[in-house]
Amino acid sequence: MEHLFGQDWEIVPAGGATGEAFFAKHKEQRLFLKRNSSPFLAVLSAEGIVPKLVWTKRLENGDVITAQKWLNGRELKQAEMNNERVARLLNKIHSSEPLLGMLKRLGKSPLYPETLLHMIEEEVDVELKENKAVAHSIEFLREEILNIQCEEKTVCHCDVNHNNWLLAENNQLYLIDWDGAMIADPAMDMGMLLYWYIPKQKWADWVERYGRMLTDELMLRMKWYAIAQTLTSIQWHKSKYRLQEMNKWLQFLEGIHQEN
Repeated sequence: MEHLFGQDWEIVPAGGATGEAFFAKHKEQRLFLKRNSSPFLAVLSAEGIVPKLVWTKRLENGDVITAQKWLNGRELKQAEMNNERVARLLNKIHSSEPLLGMLKRLGKSPLYPETLLHMIEEEVDVELKENKAVAHSIEFLREEILNIQCEEKTVCHCDVNHNNWLLAENNQLYLIDWDGAMIADPAMDMGMLLYWYIPKQKWADWVERYGRMLTDELMLRMKWYAIAQTLTSIQWHKSKYRLQEMNKWLQFLEGIHQEN
């Protein structure tokens, strides 16, 4: 990474799970660098969904380095997820034809509920399936799969955690960390966001700000995908021996079923 810049540049790791992200600083210039980002990043930048892409360079070894404008800002607090701007930005993402077109060109095919259910049935281990809430959840997914079919498939971020929403100093809101993006029912993003952050009595208002009506059909789709994603998270944490996090997700799963 260092040989891309002169010795005057300070380059430090930016953290994160992959170890492929860096901050570069020289006087007043600041960049966020990433190795082997998806070409999807260029479209996200053009749509104003992530901080501006400054340049892309291919190295001799085939690696591609992208540089984005490094913005001072902060992640959203949990209570701020009820903000109208969050709902509008998520709707903008789900409505974007350029984003959808680029993911299709990159070879992404839509994720159907049957595929997701099959993955869960294959990946969730025997020990977890003995857990009452997990067993009940898998049964729920099977029973409702014909009732949550939806023709609409959009670009979904798939990790709308408040940590991934960046509010810059210029008051611009961004959604970052797109490594897990896929083409799916928009209820996948909406369900997790609402179940995580928004009190049930405020769901209708949030969905209206997003640009829809909160119908029984949308409620069921959101619940289905929230349960499916939660099961995936439970198994992932278990496989990494992160049992405390796994137990938090199990409690969250129980909470979904307790909702009316």
